[in-house]
Amino acid sequence: MWYIVKDQNKIFFEDCTTFLERFLGFMLKLEKVKCGKRFPKCSSIHTFFCFQKLDIILTDKENKIIKMYPAFKSERIIFPKKNVYYVYELPLNSCKLFSIGDVLEVKRV
Repeated sequence: MWYIVKDQNKIFFEDCTTFLERFLGFMLKLEKVKCGKRFPKCSSIHTFFCFQKLDIILTDKENKIIKMYPAFKSERIIFPKKNVYYVYELPLNSCKLFSIGDVLEVKRV
């Protein structure tokens, strides 16, 4: 388990590294998202069969934010973006803590 620190806020997430974890993501999850997911070596995602909005953050290898998608709706695709290494799917309103160009401070629990 990992977390992002911003001021006094912590956003917990898990790494999705296996094929199944990457394939499923938040698909078919009915309960509210409380813990995010990080997809390494990923530059695009889809939200098909996700039943809630998510905050999506795209970063480079150094976790510098390249693009953000607050309240990203289900049944949508983010097509591949240049220089993106990590995709973070986070609970709603997580994007409010960050700006483009911020470097995420990521720590292990």
